[in-house]
Amino acid sequence: MNNYIDKFIEYLKYERNFSDYTVLNYNEDLKSFCYYLEKNKIENIKTIDYQIIRKYLVFMHNKKLSKKSVARHISTLRTFFKYLKLHNIIDNNPMTLISNPKQSKTLPKFLYKEELDILENIPDNDTTLGIRDRLIMEMFYATGIRVSELSRINIKDIDFNEKKILITGKGNKQRIVLFGDTCLKLINNYLDNSRNYILGDKDSNYLFVNKKGTRLSENSIRIILKDILKKSGLNIKLTPHILRHTFATDLLNNGADLRTVQELLGHENLKTTEIYTHITNDRLKKVYNSCHPRAKK
Repeated sequence: MNNYIDKFIEYLKYERNFSDYTVLNYNEDLKSFCYYLEKNKIENIKTIDYQIIRKYLVFMHNKKLSKKSVARHISTLRTFFKYLKLHNIIDNNPMTLISNPKQSKTLPKFLYKEELDILENIPDNDTTLGIRDRLIMEMFYATGIRVSELSRINIKDIDFNEKKILITGKGNKQRIVLFGDTCLKLINNYLDNSRNYILGDKDSNYLFVNKKGTRLSENSIRIILKDILKKSGLNIKLTPHILRHTFATDLLNNGADLRTVQELLGHENLKTTEIYTHITNDRLKKVYNSCHPRAKK
């Protein structure tokens, strides 16, 4: 079983181009599944059927995992068994009859302008790392890209004249994202006054680098954002995805159409993008209720 998992993880990394964070979650989910199989003395992967999967879901339910966690485990197993079927390792896919648990709808969190302004002023522009970290904040907000995409930006993929970047996203799909004058200024400042000092005598094609001369990892970027939040004193959450949500929400609030936002975010399905309209509608209601004289009782 472990041998199949190792090959599957390699497939996700190198063929599907999944992010380090996603691959880590897949690996952890499959370890949990492996533990369950070993505990129940199930050794032959071809004998795993619908009933075994159902019992595993009951096992997870008894562990009091949230619906979101269970849904993630199901998604992992669905991708795993699809891979096994594709490579003729199993004859029947036991996941075909399994459906995800119903999720309670939660709106994506986003930052208000005042919060974003405070956070963006935390990195020290007089230091090499501060210049880099300020650009990271701006790059997320200006482009709406994922942390895995930001980590892998190559300098040659940036068009400085047109202010656009060729991004390689999930499943090696490419798209163009745009950025503005503020971001351009910060990129140039970083390239002139920070990046070479961080690299020292080393060389790299990646835009964001660390002192070892290698690509700044997704985990390192998350740690940078946590540090910025801690220094700000704000009682909010700050993650790469929240900055991505803020990008989408602000575009829609300022008149962008849904299709454009979908393309910029790299969403395959318009329904994934539609959740942001709930945020903008909610904000409109709040503004109306607080400002219109006849909205109040």
